[in-house]
Amino acid sequence: MSRTNNNHFGLAILLAALSTLGPFSIDTFLPAMQAIGQSLSASPIQMQQALTVYLLSYAVMMLWHGSISDAVGRRPVVLVTTLLFSLASIGCAFSTSLGGLLLFRALQGLCGGAGLVVGRAIIRDKLDGAAAQRLMSQVTMLFSLSPAIAPVVGGWLFGAFGWQSIFVFMALVGMLLFVMSWFALAETHHEPHRTPLHFGQLMRNYLQVGRKREFQLLAAAVSFNFAGFFLYIPSAPVFLIQHLHLRPDQFLWMFGPAVSGIMFGAFLSGKMAGRRGPRETVSLGYVLMFIAASANLLYNWLQPQAVMPWAVLPLALYTTGMSLAAPSITLNLMDQFPALRGTVSSLQGFLQTMMSSIVAGVVAPLVWGSTLSLSLCMMAFLVVGFLFRMAYRRRISRLA
Repeated sequence: MSRTNNNHFGLAILLAALSTLGPFSIDTFLPAMQAIGQSLSASPIQMQQALTVYLLSYAVMMLWHGSISDAVGRRPVVLVTTLLFSLASIGCAFSTSLGGLLLFRALQGLCGGAGLVVGRAIIRDKLDGAAAQRLMSQVTMLFSLSPAIAPVVGGWLFGAFGWQSIFVFMALVGMLLFVMSWFALAETHHEPHRTPLHFGQLMRNYLQVGRKREFQLLAAAVSFNFAGFFLYIPSAPVFLIQHLHLRPDQFLWMFGPAVSGIMFGAFLSGKMAGRRGPRETVSLGYVLMFIAASANLLYNWLQPQAVMPWAVLPLALYTTGMSLAAPSITLNLMDQFPALRGTVSSLQGFLQTMMSSIVAGVVAPLVWGSTLSLSLCMMAFLVVGFLFRMAYRRRISRLA
C-alpha cells in the first residue's frame, strides 16, 4: 500500500469526476424543472419529488456503497454504478410520465453516490495525515466545479435541444466515467484487508460506528453546515427566477460565486495541511461561515428586494468556510474506525444526504417565499452545526 507524499493529481481528477455524478444529477436539470413539469403535466411541488426521490435513494444506497467496497474492493463498485447510472439516465430521457421519471431518478440516486463514498475510502487506503488532507482538498476543488458547470450546461442543452437532452448528456458522462475507471482506476483495497459482506455483520458495523458519540456529533455538524448552503440549491429556481429575475440560462450567477468559494476553501485547506492543526483549520472555517451568514441575514433584513450581486456574495464566503472545514472533519470521522473506512464514509454520507433530502422536500418549500426567510434558515442551520461541533470539542476535552 503506497503512502507517499507524491503528487496524486491524476487520481484526484478521476475521483473528483466520479464524485460529480451525484451533484451533476441535481444541478443539471434545475433550469429545466418547470419545463419538465409542463411536459409531464406535473405541478412544481410534484416536480420537487424528482429531486427528493433522487436524494432519498442516493442516501439509502450510500449505506451500502462503502460496505460493499470493503467486501469486494473499490473498483467493482465504481464500474457497476457508473454503468447503471448511464442506463438510468437514458430511462429518464425517454420518460413520458412523472411516475416513470421518478422511477429512473431513483435508480440514478442508487448509483450516484458511489464515486463520492468509495473515493474517500480510496484516499484513505493510499495516504495518511497531511498527504490525505491535500489529496482530499484537490478532489474537493475539482469536484466543486460540477455545481458551477452543471446548471450552465443544463440551461444550454435545454434551450438548444429540449429537456430530454440533459439526461442524454448525463448518460454520456456516466459512460465516459465507466471507460475511464476501467482503464485508469487501480484497486486499492486488496483481498487480505477485506471484510465479508454479511447483513448481520453489516448491521453490527453500522451500530458500532453510529452509536459512537464522537461520530454522531461530528456527522451532525457536517450535515448542518452543508444544509446552510444546500438550502439554496432546491430553492434556486425560485430564488433566481422569481426573486432575482434571472433567466434559466443565468444560474451561473449563483452557482459561480458559491463554487468559487468551495474551490478557494479547499485550496486553503490543502495549503494549511501540515502547517496548521485540524482544530485551527475547522475553527477558521466556522468564523468565515458565521461572517457570511450574518452578512446574508443583515442584507436581506435591510433590503427586502434583493439584487445582484449582493444577494449571492455571502454564499461565496459561506462555502469558503464550509469547504475549509470539511476535509479535516471528514478525515477525523474516518480515522475513528481505520478498519471500517468505507462503512464510516457510507454512514456519514447517508446522514448528510438524508438531511439534504429533508431540506429539499420539506424545508426549502417553506422558506423560499422570501430571501429573508432563506437567510434566517441558513443561520439556523449553521448555529445548530456549530453547537454540535462545540459538543464534540467538550467531549474530547473530558476524555483527554
